[in-house]
Amino acid sequence: MKYLLRLAEHSDSESITTLIKLSARKLGVEFYQPEIIESALKGAFGVDTQLIKDRTYYVIEDNKNLIACGGWSFRKTLFGSDSNNSRDSAKLNPETEAAKIRAFFIHPDYARLGLGKTLLNTCEQQVQQAGFRETQLMSTLSGIKFYEKNGYIGKKFTMHKMNDGTDIKFFPMNKVLSKRINTD
Repeated sequence: MKYLLRLAEHSDSESITTLIKLSARKLGVEFYQPEIIESALKGAFGVDTQLIKDRTYYVIEDNKNLIACGGWSFRKTLFGSDSNNSRDSAKLNPETEAAKIRAFFIHPDYARLGLGKTLLNTCEQQVQQAGFRETQLMSTLSGIKFYEKNGYIGKKFTMHKMNDGTDIKFFPMNKVLSKRINTD
């Protein structure tokens, strides 16, 4: 099968929201209680329209149906949707700070087919072209093995208090990029 990878558009927001909900509910249930997932869908998981505006968020389509999404950011916010209560849109310094890998979600019917790897490779290449030397992300419990296989390292779990006061367990991870791409 041939899939289409493209930059997300504002008009994709509703389809991205649907994909995120489906992915979180189906792929996250092995790692989180359903009530934690539902709480996360109100802020920690969801569409961050800043990524779409910044042209750093991607979708993958199969016959015009969104089957995967993910991106990166040159802003300080590490994770969360537009309704997350801890957003910081300040720009990062590529010389001293890590770019953020953000909001990767895969349709359950397309899990483990390499779509996440395609998105991650695309993002890491763009991150390097923007002059960053390192990436940082906040992994869900279901994403840890994927990110570890792709060179990300984490040290300890963290609890994040969501907008409704519920806590969710995450795993912060970093990766030093192997080489800096010359953009001259």
